[in-house]
Amino acid sequence: MTSTKPLPSSINVANESTTDGPLYDSTAYTECKEKPEEPLYGGGVFKSEHQSLRSIKDSIASYVVNNSYVPSLVLYNLTQGTIYSFSVWVRVKDSSSGMIRASLETEKETYDCIGTVSAKRGCWSFLKGGFVLDWPSNLSIIFFQNADDKDINIDVASPSLQPFTKGQWRINQQYIINTKRKRAVTIHVSDINGKRLQGASICVEQISKDFPFGSAIAKTVLGNLPYQNWFVKRFNAAVFENELKWYATEPDEGMVNYTISDQMLEFVRTNNIIARGHNIFWEDPKYTPAWVLNLTGIQLQSAVNSRIHSLMSQYKDDFIHWDVSNEMLHFDFYEQKLGPDATLHFFETAHESDPLATLFMNDFNVVETCSDVNSTVDAYISRVRELQRNGIFMDGIGLEGHFTIPNPPLIRAILDKLATLGLPIWLTEVDISKTLDRDAQANYLEEVLREGFSHPSVNGIMLWTAFHPNGCYQMCLTDNNFKNLPAGDVVDKLLEEWQTGRVEGVTDGHGSYSYYGFLGEYRISVKYGNRTTKSTFSLSRGEETRHFTITI
Repeated sequence: MTSTKPLPSSINVANESTTDGPLYDSTAYTECKEKPEEPLYGGGVFKSEHQSLRSIKDSIASYVVNNSYVPSLVLYNLTQGTIYSFSVWVRVKDSSSGMIRASLETEKETYDCIGTVSAKRGCWSFLKGGFVLDWPSNLSIIFFQNADDKDINIDVASPSLQPFTKGQWRINQQYIINTKRKRAVTIHVSDINGKRLQGASICVEQISKDFPFGSAIAKTVLGNLPYQNWFVKRFNAAVFENELKWYATEPDEGMVNYTISDQMLEFVRTNNIIARGHNIFWEDPKYTPAWVLNLTGIQLQSAVNSRIHSLMSQYKDDFIHWDVSNEMLHFDFYEQKLGPDATLHFFETAHESDPLATLFMNDFNVVETCSDVNSTVDAYISRVRELQRNGIFMDGIGLEGHFTIPNPPLIRAILDKLATLGLPIWLTEVDISKTLDRDAQANYLEEVLREGFSHPSVNGIMLWTAFHPNGCYQMCLTDNNFKNLPAGDVVDKLLEEWQTGRVEGVTDGHGSYSYYGFLGEYRISVKYGNRTTKSTFSLSRGEETRHFTITI
């Protein structure tokens, strides 16, 4: 391991955990501040009962990377499998700005990125991330450097490292689920004169869910009744894997064909499934129609205008979202050809064509990792704000979620920062790499889905698991006979966990019965003596108890 200078006092992480555990702090900042805020969790392991804020400052050392000294934090006795939430304030001194990356080195391995921040000169920016160790470590170093490896003078302040056991992390997830995905309900039963009835038998069943949870589908769903039945039994949302993309609907200039996508839309409509529109344009030239690649100037502008108007008029009001310019943080085919305002034009025209659709950015490697400099959380936020400054109706944050090995505290930290924008967040294409075996895929899928569902700013989750007999994109949920694979079993387990089972009870002396239910639509049956009545009610998000009165 590279030497440090000087070493701070020993910080023994292993002794810092508590039985009950802390409440996760979702605080995040995206503005650059004159002074750093106080550290989250009072500094966590950087502040014991005998440490002051001054000693937290003294914990910042220097570390040699590529023959340069960079600020670092030295830690002792990190434990394997513990979930560490990390945050720090950063500024740069001899450059106007820099993408600063926090890395972690232990005796056995180096974690290239545990958090990033776009830092500026003269003010402090907030970095939030985290890590989970594969091996215990007696000595670990968190160090900070410019993401492009150029020398830059970096200051850090108010560091915080808070450990959570897996059980404590799950408790925090469940707390959010109980407070944001569920709601208290009190059912009041009375007779036609308004008298409350004690002893009435109540049976409540959830008939639909408020939270959209779905998967990609492909044209393989058409005419495939076993696939259709398997899908409809589980999901209330869908996205077409490829069938709406420009290369699919207009492979040759002027030969527009929506036959397949029309049939797929008929399937989702018939089964009351909502659908995302994916996508209007894809900035990667590899997935741009061949005939478009050679167009320039007026010809290309005419073609893109025709594409938007044709697609949006064909499917006006049919899709809840549109991914307008897919993966625009990584690719810029249209802006290279049409100028820097091309994307603005796409969003403007799409909004004019379908004013009620939510328009999304959609990109990869935002929550999957922080090592991709093109799609760090601050790069995403910066692009959103750029669109908003130009008056663009950009209403949704799409995070693809193509994971290999997920980093739960990093996922949560990035969601926290994105949540400051106040826009709906969707995980739009979740899967786990096929480089892992099926059991590992299933385990990591569960981690990702729990992170998404338990974050209050995530409004929906889509899996990228469209069925193909010769193999799915990365991860299949079933075999070719629609028998669940391990990932499919995880989906079924969570679907059952995240819905209200059959609720039965009897009204009390006030003619009331109360329970907690997941948000969604409910059917209720009440029996009193020889009288029976049935009704339905909705349970939407709210802090107050939902009161529902039924007369029998």
